[in-house]
Amino acid sequence: MEKIIKKDQPIGEIATIFPKATNIFMEYEIDFCCGGDRKLEVAIAEKNIDENELLDKLNTEYQEMQKSMDKDVDWQQESMSNLIDYIVNKHHAFMKEEMPVTERFVSKILQVHYLSHGDVLVELHKLFNQLKTEIAEHLIKEEEVLFPLIKEYENNPSEKTLEKALKVLEETESEHDVAGDILKDMRKLTKGFKVPEDGCNTYRVTYEKIEAIEKDLFQHIHLENNILFNRLK
Repeated sequence: MEKIIKKDQPIGEIATIFPKATNIFMEYEIDFCCGGDRKLEVAIAEKNIDENELLDKLNTEYQEMQKSMDKDVDWQQESMSNLIDYIVNKHHAFMKEEMPVTERFVSKILQVHYLSHGDVLVELHKLFNQLKTEIAEHLIKEEEVLFPLIKEYENNPSEKTLEKALKVLEETESEHDVAGDILKDMRKLTKGFKVPEDGCNTYRVTYEKIEAIEKDLFQHIHLENNILFNRLK
């Protein structure tokens, strides 16, 4: 495997070109905030980390990101079942991984910057936790109820199954609106996720993670509302 991410790169640089690396850095307790200008090999030595294991993990995740970016599928031509599997494996999996990690980041900057930016960060903390709850319930409803009904209808069409699916679908679309409104409130609160001048690297990464969640959710909603759900109506 070709190593794009190498041990002699600064930690902060790696986190910039590959934002998901911050999740791995947290797993290994590597400081990418105040210690972001240090080379990765320094942190590896300090923490007595298995160098090959860490670099393999970083590069594997990076290549997976590149592969996902290269895919260009016309989902209107694919089966509903294939589209559902894609949504679950890509967008649901992203949310399940990123929401808990980002919650820790939101709590961290609230704790560190409470005195200087508590008015914004307290409200951001509340809004993010509302979003996390909404998303968790939404994913469960789709995976356990809506998506199985759609697959059943595609494989064995019946008015009864379609009626059940459409009823749950209406609830799901309403949940999309709620999640979208919370994200709009967060964007407005943070003035477009603009990091204050005294904000640290963790502050910046936190906002980047929320924006990544926003982007992924909007792609997720587009695939469902504009393609998947339209084929049932």
